[in-house]
Amino acid sequence: MNIEQFAFDQDGMKKVYVNDNWMVGLKNWKPENDINGFNNLERHNETDELFVLLSGECHLVYAEEEDGRLAFSSVQMEQNKVYNIPKTLWHNTITQKDTKLALIEAPDTSMENSDVMELDREQVKEIKDLIG
Repeated sequence: MNIEQFAFDQDGMKKVYVNDNWMVGLKNWKPENDINGFNNLERHNETDELFVLLSGECHLVYAEEEDGRLAFSSVQMEQNKVYNIPKTLWHNTITQKDTKLALIEAPDTSMENSDVMELDREQVKEIKDLIG
């Protein structure tokens, strides 16, 4: 029996380990997660999602619906802490080129049980102002 090892060094995200109960992915910077490239939020409707900052910088932005509009918030992630995104919470990661995250979620989390919300220019500006 051998100990398996997994790595991913390209832009974007890759599921590196999947079993019947959970999935581990590695997520690196990509243009769509850059401060000048993001334009949406996503939510997973059936399961939570966990993030761990391994290196670099990441702002975890999220939004709750209040009085028919979105109220944005942000957490600047710290290395070696686990961040839980509860199911149905709108969120995205804003990263820099050297950022690497680990993510853990249910193995069947997909776009079939998730939603993506495109943001308008004002919403993008509001998030940019929020995270500086």
